[in-house]
Amino acid sequence: MRKFSLAVAAVAPLFAGTARSADIEARSHIDAVTVYPDAALVTRTLDIDVPAGASNVILRGLPFPLDPDSLRVAGGAGTAISIGAVEARLAPADIRPDSGAEAKLKSLRSDREGWQVTIDALTGKQAMILGYGRASPEKLGDDKPLDIAQWNEAFDTIGNALAKVGDELRAARSRAREIDDEIKGLETTRPRPATRPPQRDITIPLDAADATRATLSVSYRVTGASWRPAYDARLDTGVAGRKPGLDLTRRAQVMQTTGEDWSDVTLLLSTTRALRGATAPDVQPERLAFLEPPVPLAASAPRQASKAARMEAAAPNDAAVMAQPVPAAEQFAPLDATDYQANFVAPGRVSIAADGATRTFRLTTRRYEPTLFVTAAPALDPTAYLGAHLVNEDDAPLLAGPVVVQRDGAFVGQGRLRTVAAGDGFDLGFGADDRVKVTRVPVKKRENEPTWYNQTKTDAREFKTTVKNLHGFPVKATVIDRIPFSDNTAITVDLLAQSTPPTDRQVGDRRGIMAWTFDLAAGEQKDIRLAWRMKWPADRDVVLQPAPMAR
Repeated sequence: MRKFSLAVAAVAPLFAGTARSADIEARSHIDAVTVYPDAALVTRTLDIDVPAGASNVILRGLPFPLDPDSLRVAGGAGTAISIGAVEARLAPADIRPDSGAEAKLKSLRSDREGWQVTIDALTGKQAMILGYGRASPEKLGDDKPLDIAQWNEAFDTIGNALAKVGDELRAARSRAREIDDEIKGLETTRPRPATRPPQRDITIPLDAADATRATLSVSYRVTGASWRPAYDARLDTGVAGRKPGLDLTRRAQVMQTTGEDWSDVTLLLSTTRALRGATAPDVQPERLAFLEPPVPLAASAPRQASKAARMEAAAPNDAAVMAQPVPAAEQFAPLDATDYQANFVAPGRVSIAADGATRTFRLTTRRYEPTLFVTAAPALDPTAYLGAHLVNEDDAPLLAGPVVVQRDGAFVGQGRLRTVAAGDGFDLGFGADDRVKVTRVPVKKRENEPTWYNQTKTDAREFKTTVKNLHGFPVKATVIDRIPFSDNTAITVDLLAQSTPPTDRQVGDRRGIMAWTFDLAAGEQKDIRLAWRMKWPADRDVVLQPAPMAR
């Protein structure tokens, strides 16, 4: 009885410990996903029966890119329940070979081993026959040498045996080579073993006052997901007395390779960058020192040129129909915006596979009344380009992205939109305006050589630009041109008095770039003169170089 009592006493704590920390394998499903331009926030939900006391809810097979620091668990139950410290563990990768190919290889290798046994046996038999053939006649008889009359019979016997064994050995070796080739070919062409990437298992400690039914939500941030904006801009130039109008459609291109499919989820698209720093960078002091001789460095690899995004236009359906079809309405995403962020809710429940394929959603379409103008840079291109000035009237910023441009129903190209804050203005281009003619011609060019009393070289140039409006209505035009500038005080550049005063002496904080903006009535033309003079020491030569682009 004492032994039995001791055994019970020893086992009882084990059962009590098991009851206190029961493991519950739970199944969950993805209910909602918030996609940022550089990451995603995934929310899973699960309904479980929780026993009284302590227990561990285990979720297996969550994606490896999951950030353990971002794990958050919330929920509720019919009784008091508390959630402990959530733990994320790494589950190793699982390599699963192709069963069909492996079975075929196993069969071939077994067959090859059997033929090798046959080859070894025939090789031994052949060696034994050859040994008999090399024996002297006196050793072939029982008690006395083999009679000479029996020699031919012995020769025939040995020859026939060698021929038979040789044929069998040749056939066996041929079959073995065929099997070797088949094994080699199968090993070369068989698919690589299917590998399940490493995953994460999540353990959620719970402590319930009584047995109850609980609903939990588990959220976590993952990389490998993003969305980028794309735009459609359709301009109505306002022919036949109408005011110009512009429809700007905002779209979202969503892709993800997180390791788990998003099936039938509520999708939100946020303009906030999840992986951007939360505070301004720490500015470090700089110390000024003498320049030391540079240390040669290995040449860096050239940057890979980025490919321009391609857009495909849908082909129209030319099939004749008897009844007028009802135009299909494209769903849009409602906007939920605050002063610091904006979220678009994708219509309905959506599914996005983790294969990297891009899904496109329409977010919003807004009608604008743009201000039209033409712009020309005749020093580089004499073409006048039509533009539209707009103000972002949405509560959300317009993120940088490609813009497909249409003018009066015709596709005229593709541009790119910079990031535009809510309430900020921006310009969009809509192709060449062939009814505004621009010409730029040189008028004068004067150079002097230094004399004994003048040790300075000069170079003076003058250009005339003519802009003519061939439309039947007024046009606002802007001409952009340039003069050189110098960072060296020994080189001076002066704008001469005969130049037409520019409206903007420096465009976009770019030195030497200036603009003239004016209104042209129907049929009117305007001339712009630009003249400058450069001076530099006679003992030096100068060269015009492109200035570095501002970042």
